[in-house]
Amino acid sequence: MATMHPEQRIKNLLRLVAQQGASDLHLTVGRFPTLRIDGKLVPLNQDSILTPTDTKAMGDILLTENNKKKLLDEGQVDFSYNFEDKARFRINAFFQQGYLGVACRMIPREIKTLQQLNVPDMLYDFTKVSQGLVLVVGPVGHGKSTTLASLINEVNHTQEKNIITIEDPIEYIYEQDRSIISQREVYQDAKSFHAALNAVLREDANVVLIGEMRDLETIGTALTAAETGHLIFATLHTNDAAQTVDRIIDVFPVYQQNQIRAQLANVLLGVISQRLVPKADGGRIPAVEIMLKNHAVENLIRESKTYQIDNIIETSMDQGMITLDRSLASLVRRGVVTLENARLYAKDVKNFETLLKN
Repeated sequence: MATMHPEQRIKNLLRLVAQQGASDLHLTVGRFPTLRIDGKLVPLNQDSILTPTDTKAMGDILLTENNKKKLLDEGQVDFSYNFEDKARFRINAFFQQGYLGVACRMIPREIKTLQQLNVPDMLYDFTKVSQGLVLVVGPVGHGKSTTLASLINEVNHTQEKNIITIEDPIEYIYEQDRSIISQREVYQDAKSFHAALNAVLREDANVVLIGEMRDLETIGTALTAAETGHLIFATLHTNDAAQTVDRIIDVFPVYQQNQIRAQLANVLLGVISQRLVPKADGGRIPAVEIMLKNHAVENLIRESKTYQIDNIIETSMDQGMITLDRSLASLVRRGVVTLENARLYAKDVKNFETLLKN
C-alpha cells in the first residue's frame, strides 16, 4: 500500500471512513492512518506508517492553492471537501514539528431529524419562536453542529422563513424546502463572522445560524440581532448553561458587563448542552442538559448569580428542563448506556448515583 499513488490512497482512506461508520480520519507522521469510531481511535494497521512525504502528498490533493497559501501563512487551515459527491468532510490541515498533519471529520449527507438524533422533543419548541438566542454547547466532537443542522432543517421544512447560515467552513448542505436558505462561508463569502452577521441585519433574515461565537464583536452583534427580531442559533465550546452565560459576559470589558447581562437575560431562550456517550450495543447517543429561560434564570443572569442556575434546572423539570446527570441516569435505567460509561460523563458523580436510586 506504501507504493500506492497518493490520490488513490487518500480516496481509499476517505471511503473507509464512510464504510466503517467513523466520524474522523487522522493523518499524522509516524503513525498509521487512524479512524475515530464511536469516540475511540482505531489505527489502520493494514496500511503503512505515514512518512512526511505521505502526509504532504495527500494534503496536496485535498488543499486548493488558496488553502495551501493560508496553511503556509498561518500554520493551519480549515476547509470543507466534497468527496466524489458522496460525502463531505470538514478538514483541518496543520503543521506539527514541521510536518503536515491532517484531521478529516465526516459530515453526513443526510440531516437527521431531532427525533432520529434521540434528543428531547421539547427542542422542537426552539424552532417555533420568532426571535431570541438559542445556544448549543459542549466539548468538540459531541454533535453540536449536527443538532444545530437538525434545528435549522426543522424550520426549513415547516415554515416560510429566510434563513442565513454563517460558517467556517460550511458543513451540512441544506436542500431548500419552505424556507430560503443562504449559506455563507467565512473567508470565502465574508471577511469574518462579525462582518457576515452585521450584514444579516440588512438581508431581511428571520433565522440565523452562527457556526461559532468566537469573539466579542460576534457575540455583541448576535445579542443585538436577537433583540431586533431575529432567531439566532449558535454554538460555544463551553460545558454547561452556567459556564456559557459566564463565558459570554466575561468576553466583554468590566464596564460593559452589566449592560450585557441585561441584554443576555432579555434575549436568551435556552442553552442545550450535550455529550455523545457510547451506547451499550455500539454507536453513541446524546445525553442532554436543557436550560430554558424563565423568570428565575433571567434574574440570576441579571444579578450575576449564575452559580445557582444548576439548582433552577434541577427543580424545573415540569417546564422541560433537565440536568445532564438526570439525562445520564435515564439512559442507564433504560439500559441504553452502561453505568461505567455514564459515570465518566457525569457532572457530579454522587448526585448522578443518587438520581439512579430514585
